[in-house]
Amino acid sequence: MPTFGPDRASCEILTFKEGLLSSVAHDLLLRITRFELTVAETPPSVRAWFESASLEVVAAMRGGRPAPGVLREPDLKEIQRTALSEVLQASRYPRVTFASTSVKARADGYEVQGELTLCGTARAISFVVRRSGAGLAAEVPLRQPDFGIRPYTAMLGALKVKPEVVIRLSVPAP
Repeated sequence: MPTFGPDRASCEILTFKEGLLSSVAHDLLLRITRFELTVAETPPSVRAWFESASLEVVAAMRGGRPAPGVLREPDLKEIQRTALSEVLQASRYPRVTFASTSVKARADGYEVQGELTLCGTARAISFVVRRSGAGLAAEVPLRQPDFGIRPYTAMLGALKVKPEVVIRLSVPAP
């Protein structure tokens, strides 16, 4: 039963800006640095946990690509502090968990269904895992309000993070 952590796999979160002042804001690339993802072959299943407090702000994004240096280090730290304390409430909800209920093979990978528990709220989700080079990758769209998360806003709502975020996971092929 292969188990993957941040030494062999990656878990990234993409956030997107909106609002009247979105032109002065940035889409963001975040990374979870402490997690464990276990894949069983028979019967096929996936289990994972992610430590909320291990979220790190990596960079601002421009045109869908990381733009290192756009945000100063103090800004990155403040965004990270806000995400951990106000958005994820990491001290109250230290872990995010996922357990599959179904894993079905497809021509290009797998279709996975399961239950994600985030900020104390469990919801059914489904996503596709595709072959990517020598590994497997998934992009999982999530709506923050579905998990009781109020997307970040500032300046009386003129600047905000869209309710939809994308979780990117990649692991080496088993």
